[in-house]
Amino acid sequence: MKLTNIVSQTLNKVRLIPAPISITLVSGLLMYLVNYAVKDSSTDFSLKASLSELSAFPLEMPNVKYELLLDTMEVRTTLIKPNQFLVDILKNYELSDNEINNMVAKAAKVFDLTKLRAGKEYSVMCKKMTEKPYYLIYEPDAYGYVKLDFRDTMQASYIQKNIQTNIKIAKGIVNSTLSESMAEGGLSYDLIDKMEDALAYTVDFYHVQKDDKFKVLYEDHSIDGKSVGVGKMYGAYFEQNGKDYYAIYYKKGDREGYYDLEGRPMKRYFLKAPVKFSRISSGFSLRRFHPVLKYNKPHFGTDYAAPAGTPIMSVGNGVVIEASRNGYNGNYVKIKHDATYTTQYLHMSRIGKGIRKGVRVSQGQTIGYVGSTGLATGPHVCFRFWKNGVQCNHLKEKVSSNPVMNKADLPEFFKVRDEVVRKLNIVKHKPVTESIQSETKDDNP
Repeated sequence: MKLTNIVSQTLNKVRLIPAPISITLVSGLLMYLVNYAVKDSSTDFSLKASLSELSAFPLEMPNVKYELLLDTMEVRTTLIKPNQFLVDILKNYELSDNEINNMVAKAAKVFDLTKLRAGKEYSVMCKKMTEKPYYLIYEPDAYGYVKLDFRDTMQASYIQKNIQTNIKIAKGIVNSTLSESMAEGGLSYDLIDKMEDALAYTVDFYHVQKDDKFKVLYEDHSIDGKSVGVGKMYGAYFEQNGKDYYAIYYKKGDREGYYDLEGRPMKRYFLKAPVKFSRISSGFSLRRFHPVLKYNKPHFGTDYAAPAGTPIMSVGNGVVIEASRNGYNGNYVKIKHDATYTTQYLHMSRIGKGIRKGVRVSQGQTIGYVGSTGLATGPHVCFRFWKNGVQCNHLKEKVSSNPVMNKADLPEFFKVRDEVVRKLNIVKHKPVTESIQSETKDDNP
């Protein structure tokens, strides 16, 4: 029998078999035929002729995705519409109400259906020339996908993709702001956010200068060689005004966080600013020309300019004592942190959901969003800070730092610290990223 006839007949059959199995069968068939030709010289084709026929045979690789052989189905990719729910999507296909309700119930067990996002794609694989669905695929993020199987008993599952984890070092020199310099170097905003969070209590990111330096040791997640996200950040370094600042990630038991080189928690009583990725547009002053009122008056606050809608965070734990609106402040929130300190946030576009008088808030919690309500010329938050009832400049306020961790934990921490610092010191300052290790599984590097 001709080799092409054998291959042709086999391919026609394997199209009916699930994709992973069919690919394996075809590969095995080709290997067997070549070996058979080598071992048996009495066959009606030589090895040379066999390979020649194979190279001439129009073998098309099957279209496999989501572990499905898509060639056997009709694939329809559509965007989710605003206010469209899973039940609305399924009503477009040949499914009974009972089947729809059954699948929605199963899907809810593997995925939060409220996280279906308007504008994102979903794909439905149907029997050709019909509206009968075999599968529905939705990718909520880069890490995996939801697979709804409408055949037989109907199944719903979330399948995680094969993620490769590399430990990398990013480093660079500041040209403008830290976030802009890191973004220009191709670093994600997630990594920028992690670095600023870790060092926010010690580094003054609102007075970053040209030629300040940074390094970050972190996990990079990739799928099929493409970076899709950032995992843990193990360490960060920043040089400002000739002084070195470090943040070292350390975990023991249920306690984890960032520490300085001596083992003191980086987290302080207050955040240095109530918004991320912003700039100071006007500082605390006893005499400032007011841009709206057009005369000089004290400015007992610090203005942080940021795009409208940027989340505003409480700088510390406390209780909301005011959440209201007036002509001067616009929408604002006032928080009492303890017997000594109180803070206020003005000109919000809107107050955060659930934020009202008497509610307890935690450090970093969103309490509102940047706007320009009240006497304001542009989107910003005017941040005010009271100590013992007197407004003062929070950037000059000395709040006591946290104590060093337990002495019994220090030797182990110092080992982690020394390893992180060693890795950060491997590279010199150039705006590039290097991979130094793969497949990390440990909490501490």
